Amino acid sequence: MPQTWQRVQAQFQRIWGYTDFRPPQGEIIRCLLDKQDALVVMPTGGGKSICFQLPALLETGLTLVVSPLLALMENQVQELRQRHLPAALLHSELPSQQRRRTLWELEQQRLRLLYVSPETLLSEPVWHRLCQPQIAINGLILDEAHCLAQWGDTFRPAYRRLGAVRSALLCTKPPGSRITIAAFTATADPLVQQTIRQVLQLQDPQVFLQSPYRSNLHLSVHTVWTPRGRRQALRHWLQTHSGAGLIYVRTRRDSEELANELKQQGYATAAYHAGLGPQERRLIEAAWLGEELPFVVCTSAFGMGINKPDVRWVVHFQPPMLLSEYVQEVGRGGRDGKPTQALTLISEPTGWLDPSDSQRQQFFQQRQRQQHQIAQRLLKQLPAEGNINAISRKFPDAAVALALLHRAGQLQWQDPFHYRIDRSVKPLAQPTDAAQPIHRYLHSCTCRWQFLLRSFGFSTEAEALGRGCGHCDRCVR
Repeated sequence: MPQTWQRVQAQFQRIWGYTDFRPPQGEIIRCLLDKQDALVVMPTGGGKSICFQLPALLETGLTLVVSPLLALMENQVQELRQRHLPAALLHSELPSQQRRRTLWELEQQRLRLLYVSPETLLSEPVWHRLCQPQIAINGLILDEAHCLAQWGDTFRPAYRRLGAVRSALLCTKPPGSRITIAAFTATADPLVQQTIRQVLQLQDPQVFLQSPYRSNLHLSVHTVWTPRGRRQALRHWLQTHSGAGLIYVRTRRDSEELANELKQQGYATAAYHAGLGPQERRLIEAAWLGEELPFVVCTSAFGMGINKPDVRWVVHFQPPMLLSEYVQEVGRGGRDGKPTQALTLISEPTGWLDPSDSQRQQFFQQRQRQQHQIAQRLLKQLPAEGNINAISRKFPDAAVALALLHRAGQLQWQDPFHYRIDRSVKPLAQPTDAAQPIHRYLHSCTCRWQFLLRSFGFSTEAEALGRGCGHCDRCVR
């Protein structure tokens, strides 16, 4: 039923307690209620989730939210459930009783929001139920949509099949049914935006782009010469900075080792990564939110969907591999608008005394090349048409190969499960080095914020800063 704007605002205030929207929340909500596709790039902490949750709750029928991380899904659904709202999640780690309950709620049309990973969405039990004609589906939301471009070719190939979901579902629904697709992310440069639009097959989408610039977020990069020097720099930071903080590392093992080392030195902290169980993650999140733990040593799994506005500092003990990861992670600091420090520790350029940064980068690049080579070999063995489930049983690496073919334009998904290869299209190009932008950023001599703004397509905003932001390490010097 059509929604009056007064009712939309009234429900917004009733559920979340706010009197009005922050720009451009209102425009995005209008867009989704009008059944228009959308691409939304808003800074971390900008209130993206409300933009798709409110329209979903105002309408009858189901909105599917595709999310990359279990922790992110759990946090959002837990918050909605606490407000007694009809939301649920499905993933492989759910207890069987809870999974059966959620599938029953889905079949009985008792849900308004269902959170799933790309892999769960395309699993047989879930897909079979979604295709039942009586289950009305209003929208498909892709949260953290940059992961489609970041992981969709190799690590999470199911992302590449999402563009075929809408048409396949509509074939099972009554005539006249409409499904809106909207992609939300905090970081997407123009190339990533184009990838999202193409893969999801967005239809004349409204595009909402907000600059990631935050005048209260002070960025700095510090060169360390040895592994010992890196730890000394971190200890000095902890001794001179107070308030809530986050220390980012790149692997589960690194988070465990560093957290144990800091605990031995008397610091109250914990390691947080995707390998922990849901209950362990909840306990650590609650302790950090409640200030029992001043800081957490974490991988990129921490922070998405966790709302803590007063994070005063963010340290990258090890630099991330991608510029989008960096912007996501530093953006978790200072959401309250108060001054916040973000420090990244990097090895000196030669890496003679501390080669760990370059070794991680080389491993990242080598893994990309290996996956590309496997896909090239499989090309000669894959049938021109087929079902991905049947092919994957025969060739374990088929899903990645098909995703790479799709990226190269050599493959079309007829539906989320059936493909067709066009061998007349030129072969796959070698993958580009995705780590180059972050390397240029870390070693740049220019204003850090201007570098980031230009990298993500906000050249006008970069020019507006004049000679620089005035508060990063480059500008202060």
